[in-house]
Amino acid sequence: MNEADLVRQFPRLWHMAEDGSWPSIEEHGLLSTSALVDLYGINGNERNTIILQRRSRSVPISRVGLPDAVIRDNIPMTDSALRKCLNDSLTPSQWYEILNGKVFFWLSQDRLRRLLGAKAYRDKTQTVLTIDTASLVNAYRNRISLSPINSGSTIMKPQPRGLDTFLPIAEYPYDFWKNKRSRKSAVIELVVDHSVPDIKDHVIAVHRVKGENRQELWRREETLLDDGP
Repeated sequence: MNEADLVRQFPRLWHMAEDGSWPSIEEHGLLSTSALVDLYGINGNERNTIILQRRSRSVPISRVGLPDAVIRDNIPMTDSALRKCLNDSLTPSQWYEILNGKVFFWLSQDRLRRLLGAKAYRDKTQTVLTIDTASLVNAYRNRISLSPINSGSTIMKPQPRGLDTFLPIAEYPYDFWKNKRSRKSAVIELVVDHSVPDIKDHVIAVHRVKGENRQELWRREETLLDDGP
C-alpha cells in the first residue's frame, strides 16, 4: 500500500482513551503501555505483570509529580485462545509484550462506534481523539504499521496472528484484503511503535463520549463539525 492511498481511503483516525486523560495526553503525548510504565517508573514484578500477562482488570498507576493514570484491561484476549491462533511459535506473553509496545488507532468510524457501544464501554465515559491521518503519517511513517485484524481481541473466531500481523505501510497487502473484504475493511488498525509524544499536533478534535452523548472538549480551527466520533 502507498501512503497516498492510505490517506485518501482513511483520512481520519480515532483513538479511545480514559475519561479525563486529555490534559495529560496533551502534555505527555499518547504513550503505549510500555512507555507509560517507563514514565511512571514501574519496574520488576509489577512491570512484568502489566506487560507480559493478560490484565483481567484496568490497572491504576501513580507517581509523584504526574497525574494518576489507568492502564486498560485486555479482557477481549485469553491465553487459551491465543495459543490456538498465534503463529511463529509466539507465546501469549510475547504477544502481550508486542501489543503493549504500540499505540493503536482505528481507521473506521463505524468500528469505533461499535466499540463505544459495546457492553464493556457503553456505560462509561470515554475520551475520543480524532486525528488527521496525513499529518500523523508524515511525522511517523518510519514507525507506523498496519494490521488486518483487531489484534487485541480473540472473541468469537480468533484470527491468526504473528510476526507479520503488523507491516509497514509499503509492505501492507492492501489489494489482497480489499478484494477479500472491502475497501473499508482492508485495514483494521494503524499502530505507532512506542509513543506519539506530539499527538496534539495531529489531533483535530477531542470529545467525551458516553453512549449516544457527545461532548466536544476541543477542536482545531477550520475543521469540519462532523470531524469526530
